[in-house]
Amino acid sequence: MEGGGGGGGGGRSPGASPALALRGALMAASGGGRLLAARYREAGDDNLFVYDCINAEKTLGNKGQDGNPTDKGSDDILAFAFSPSGDYFAVTDDSKRLILFRTKPSWECVSVRLVKRRCTSLIITAADDKILVADKSGDVYSYSITEPQAEGKLELGHLSLLLDVALSPDDQYILTADRDEKIRVSLAKAPYYIVSYCLGHREFVSKILVIPNYPDLLLSASGDSTLRLWEYKSGEEVYCCHLSSICGSETTKPDQKYPVSRITYCCEGSYVAILCDRIPAVYVFQLDAIAQQLVHRQKISLKHKIWDIAFEETGDLWVFSEDREAPLHLYRPCDGQWKVDTFVMLTS
Repeated sequence: MEGGGGGGGGGRSPGASPALALRGALMAASGGGRLLAARYREAGDDNLFVYDCINAEKTLGNKGQDGNPTDKGSDDILAFAFSPSGDYFAVTDDSKRLILFRTKPSWECVSVRLVKRRCTSLIITAADDKILVADKSGDVYSYSITEPQAEGKLELGHLSLLLDVALSPDDQYILTADRDEKIRVSLAKAPYYIVSYCLGHREFVSKILVIPNYPDLLLSASGDSTLRLWEYKSGEEVYCCHLSSICGSETTKPDQKYPVSRITYCCEGSYVAILCDRIPAVYVFQLDAIAQQLVHRQKISLKHKIWDIAFEETGDLWVFSEDREAPLHLYRPCDGQWKVDTFVMLTS
């Protein structure tokens, strides 16, 4: 999920479906309105942190950030993210709450704030000082971590619903993806200044990821069944992968589309793994940064619906699925192929 040694983009946007995130020794998973977190790598640490959004305090009563009454939603988690350091974790839910946690030395809730509209994606800056939250109205607000009770500040806006938000590893650029095919690159210090647009997708842009170890490259996915690489500061598309040529064996429908619902990335080996909606398989690619292209390496098929995926820094790949007996499976790389570790299957 997260950028850096392993993981994906800025944060997870589960949209109330179960989701998974890794950062260093930390693992977090959500289902409905419940968050589970643990230090899964540390021997002897079997403490499980459990947080239910139904118990989140109502800091502003029944009024949102704009002072108007809010329409009470469910407590389902809509998006979450670790900070790059792993020191913080942020969650938004269907009741328009933004919940900030500190993870060290142990997990604790720092603040609960109300946001203006329901969120679609969020990310925490590398400086650990702000949370950027994208919402359904097309706006991005920033929320201070150093002042955890402060209200949000409007940073930028689109005319269309935002589906994802990302940051360059140096926090210099904010990248936003919307339902109307556009990727916008804005200067973080002055978000009204648009550096470039990355235009080429023909349908909604579902996921964006600035490649952590190649920070001038952006990976995007869309409802047009493509993965694209960009030199995002100039807006130049440098590569396009048509997923129909890779995923086509999964369906007999000639007009089948392959919208990507998840992307995770591992710096070790420059591997990318993706999920496509309604396809019970993980597709693994390797980034050739010199040739600026993606090379398909493997398809991992499962019997159950896959909810989420996340790389560790080592290249190990966690798969979170609908398998009721063992929802979490670990796949380890061996001779360029990922194989399930039957000794590491976490049961429900």
